[in-house]
This record gives sequence, C-alpha cells and structure tokens, in this order.
Amino acid sequence: MKIQHTAATAIFLVLLALTANAQDNGPFIGVSIGSADLNDDFDGLTIDDNGTAFKIVAGWRFNEHFALEGGYHNFGDFEQTFVVDGETLNVGLSADGFTLGAVGNIPLSERFSLMGRAGMFFWDGDAEINNVSQATPEDSNLFFGAGLNFDLSKKIQLTGDWTRYDLEDTASNVFSVGLQYRFR
Repeated sequence: MKIQHTAATAIFLVLLALTANAQDNGPFIGVSIGSADLNDDFDGLTIDDNGTAFKIVAGWRFNEHFALEGGYHNFGDFEQTFVVDGETLNVGLSADGFTLGAVGNIPLSERFSLMGRAGMFFWDGDAEINNVSQATPEDSNLFFGAGLNFDLSKKIQLTGDWTRYDLEDTASNVFSVGLQYRFR
C-alpha cells in the first residue's frame, strides 16, 4: 500500500510541476536562419565551405523549463572546385531533414534564458560532381546544441544558438538566429 501511495504522490508531483506555470504551457512555432559549416574529406576531396542554413520548428512547452519540438532543417549547399589531373571538378553537397527532440531552458532573468537541445535528426543528402549525382546518403543521427533566448514580449522570443548535427561520418556546426512565437 505504501508503494502505491508513493507512486501516486510522485505522479501528482510530476503533473503539478508540468502545469505549475500555466502561462508558459502551450504550442509554439519558430524560424531561424544561419550558417552551417562543413570541413571534411570525401574520397580524397576536402570540402571546406559554409552554407546558408534555415530551420522551421514547432513544439509544445510543458513549462518554462521543458519543451518537445520537431522541425525541418536545411543546411544549404556546400560547393568546392578542384582541379584533378587537369580536369575541373565542381563538387556540391547538400543535406536536409527532420528533427525530433527535447529542449531545456534555464531562466537567467525575467527576459533571458539559457537553452539546450538534443534529439534525433532524420536526414538525406546529395553529392554531385559537375552536376551529376554521385550519392544520395540518408541516415538518422544525434544532434545537440545550446543557446540564449530573449523574450521580446510574452509571445515572441528572439533566439540565438549553436547546434551540432552528426551526419553519418561527418558533422556540421550551425550557428543561427531566429524568432519563436508562443500561442499562449
């Protein structure tokens, strides 16, 4: 009987914590734009470039500390020109996909908060040489990041963050700024 009482109390406390700040609960959407980097060797060709990245997210805030979000992320295009044995090779790489993860917030003041995120990235890519597709990899890998949020109003938040996406055998760091809109 004591175990059931303890379990019921624990469930009650979790539900209370999730709803403690009702004004912070609810759905949100967001958009960000930034720069993605790629610096890796692909079959002897070193790609070192930046692409214009963007993401669109939507999620649910359970309270001021925790949210779940999903979204779409596009890394832009990474392009490099090589001359191999007198032949010019224009190499292009691109990747995009969908994210699903958790977001944690630590308020620093009434308007500023630290943010951390982690989850899974479900992506596909395209590798081209002289505009001819060479490979179309796809995978699901982890991502994680951190940033700073600033509340412009009760519903609109300015975000700045860094996120690292693992892409099969390489990785890309994305630095971005954006806005989020809370429906409640």
